[in-house]
Amino acid sequence: MASTSLAPSVLVSRFSSSPREFQDSGSYKCFSRRTRVPSRLRFRVHCESTVQEKELGRCSPFLERLTVPGGDAAAALRSNEWKAVPDIWRSSAEKYGDRVAVVDPYHDPPSTFTYRQLEQEILDFVEGLRAVGVKADEKIALFADNSCRWLVADQGIMATGAVNVVRGSRSSVEELLHIYCHSDSVGLVVDNPEFFNRIADTFSYKASLKFVILLWGDKSSLVTSSRQTPVYSYNEIKNLGQQRRAEHAGSSDAGKYEYEFIGPDDTATIMYTSGTTGNPKGVMLTHQNLLHQIRNLSEFVPAKAGERFLSMLPSWHAYERACEYFIFTCGVEQKYTSIRFLKDDLKRYQPHYLISVPLVYETLYSGIQKQISTSSPVRKLLALTLIRISLAYTEMRRVYKGLCFTKNQKPPVYIVALVDWLWARVVAFVLWPLHMLAEKLVHKKIRSSIGITKAGVSGGGSLPMHIDKFFEAIGVNVQNGYGLTETSPVVSARRISCNVLGSVGHPMKDTEFKIVDQETGNVLPPGSKGIVKVRGPPVMRGYYKNPVATKQVIDDDGWFNTGDMGWIAPHHSTGRSRSCGGVIVLEGRAKDTIVLSTGENVEPLEIEEAAMRSSLIQQIVVIGQDQRRLGAIVIPNKEAAEGVAKNKISPVDPEVNELSKETLTSMVYEELRKWTSECSFQVGPVLIVEEPFTIDNGFMTPTMKIRRDKVVDRYKDEIARLYK
Repeated sequence: MASTSLAPSVLVSRFSSSPREFQDSGSYKCFSRRTRVPSRLRFRVHCESTVQEKELGRCSPFLERLTVPGGDAAAALRSNEWKAVPDIWRSSAEKYGDRVAVVDPYHDPPSTFTYRQLEQEILDFVEGLRAVGVKADEKIALFADNSCRWLVADQGIMATGAVNVVRGSRSSVEELLHIYCHSDSVGLVVDNPEFFNRIADTFSYKASLKFVILLWGDKSSLVTSSRQTPVYSYNEIKNLGQQRRAEHAGSSDAGKYEYEFIGPDDTATIMYTSGTTGNPKGVMLTHQNLLHQIRNLSEFVPAKAGERFLSMLPSWHAYERACEYFIFTCGVEQKYTSIRFLKDDLKRYQPHYLISVPLVYETLYSGIQKQISTSSPVRKLLALTLIRISLAYTEMRRVYKGLCFTKNQKPPVYIVALVDWLWARVVAFVLWPLHMLAEKLVHKKIRSSIGITKAGVSGGGSLPMHIDKFFEAIGVNVQNGYGLTETSPVVSARRISCNVLGSVGHPMKDTEFKIVDQETGNVLPPGSKGIVKVRGPPVMRGYYKNPVATKQVIDDDGWFNTGDMGWIAPHHSTGRSRSCGGVIVLEGRAKDTIVLSTGENVEPLEIEEAAMRSSLIQQIVVIGQDQRRLGAIVIPNKEAAEGVAKNKISPVDPEVNELSKETLTSMVYEELRKWTSECSFQVGPVLIVEEPFTIDNGFMTPTMKIRRDKVVDRYKDEIARLYK
């Protein structure tokens, strides 16, 4: 509700039939009665005044305890009925007060906050925002990367009843301007002066700015503009908030304010999709959407107070954001890092959990493989042999534990399942001593270098099967999850107790899945592949100012069309898949499907994941729409290719420094044939390109997914020549 002024009058809570006076200070009186009512209804704190107009705003029911009717400071912890996301901070401050909540070592100044200090930091920021005119329901753009101040700003904006619109600083100026204007934002919170200087000219003339807030850095570094927009530093906002809180505590002007509680169904944030195709759409997530994540992620990540988490994903990414909110309700210590410092921080910090995307686990895998390949011949042979033995051992262990999913709807015959179980047990028993030797000589050293002590949590994309199997073999739990920005985001994940490799686990509590035929829309039985649809509390309110797009993805019964292809594992009481019933298995995006001129449909993801196992291939995009056969655009790993070439082509000639493009293409083609031989389709012509796909050049989304349409459009002429 927008802020407004009220004429002098007597206002009493609409839930109060016999109000109890709890404060009387001079010219005003505050009345309240605590009454249990449905969560969808509003609470208000009303004040009686004879000389002052009242300013109407919203507040977080439990975080801002002084504005709660009755002022019962213990109510939040007794009921645990959070109504808005910022309510979690009061509960956490009461439970974990002096425990360290966040460590942010790479910003200037480095910051460390306990839970109690973090709560006070947020409360100061909330009041500072109100002091500069932020009102309920206004949209405030938060364009910054992960840091403790991002978290404070995010929660501060939410606690005012305003809606934050988030994005990272690496997005293009055009994309940021589109998001700012489309969302009807009125104010801007940015990372630092360097970032603001990059967007200042465009925003000054094409966007309406009520104010700008710098999270880090000095205002003196800003480039001056002809438009006079108020600019505040983080500390200035905090100081304004402290002054305003002090005034409230002194009761000198408390009669000016009337607060309405934020409700669970109020919009908390607008998150724009990654935009792998077309302009990003604004996903409206409510407090209830996010609170469902906070309350239920513990069934997948059993975090405990005092455990350490390492944060390196962008905080505005839905996956990182929901996980951060959740872990702060568990009393964990979170350290902020980045790709640049990740390797060192993993060793130094030894986190219990790492929350990241598949690309990070692929990078860790590649680093381990590179380290092994550069070892002495004896060490290399020993390491690779022992890892292969462990891979065989863990494969057999999955078999006898019933963790190998299948599409077959009929369970195996009991006697066949029994023989299979006995065989897997015997083989695992034989391999176990060698697996223990591998654990002592190889795996323990690899885990020490990786630094993850309990589990890696992967989301935001498909985790390649060979990466999954490798980490299981060396004793690192990697739990893969699934979700979209539109689903807040997590809708399913693998549990440590049922970590079915190749799947994205069981559905989250109160969340339903169904698989429908892509053509007819009919519901398919377990084991049948189709479009994945989801329904439940995580599903978004809709796309901002885009009811047509909303209706296209959410039907009248509340089912959200994910656009992903997949199937649900059948329930079996015997056999290899007896523990897999109900897990979700994904097989690519419906819109990524390549239709060949022969009429055959191809899912490129399977081929790309297989190809990425090659050390010579850095990035790949499979192509072939409307062609007779598939092709591929490949970014080669030149360093690895040159190493292979020197050994195979000219092992004694030091003059061989660079490969010709023809030789490199031939080597990559051979690698593709080798690694994709078991795929349903093979790759034909290969286009080698020099420029990697990155966020900066627009070929990757901010969440590190390749923008296929942009890649194909950029190389359309080369692709045309490739198929001639």
